[in-house]
Amino acid sequence: MKLPLDSIISERKLTEYLLALRFEDDKSGFLALAGYNLENWEKLAEDLRHILEDNEAELLRTTEYGDMYQIKGSLAGPNGRILNVNTIWIRLNKNGETRFVTLIPDKEANT
Repeated sequence: MKLPLDSIISERKLTEYLLALRFEDDKSGFLALAGYNLENWEKLAEDLRHILEDNEAELLRTTEYGDMYQIKGSLAGPNGRILNVNTIWIRLNKNGETRFVTLIPDKEANT
């Protein structure tokens, strides 16, 4: 199934979580391999939107907050390197919005 094209990708999620250096669960180093950083967070948002548009979503689980979905895809970074990722999205029960949650390196596809 496809998730809505107007799904929300929060600037804050990208700039304060994915692209910010963190002591636990850091994703910024992985994304930096393809040239993503705080200065070009809009490019990451655009590339995540392409994954949403081009790939099918798979239901992972239902939580008290909503249905969680996974979409596998590739990010073609600013420096041309390709990163294979699993993106996680949620369709919220409270208002029906679909939001980007996080991404996880697809270790199988990246080897």
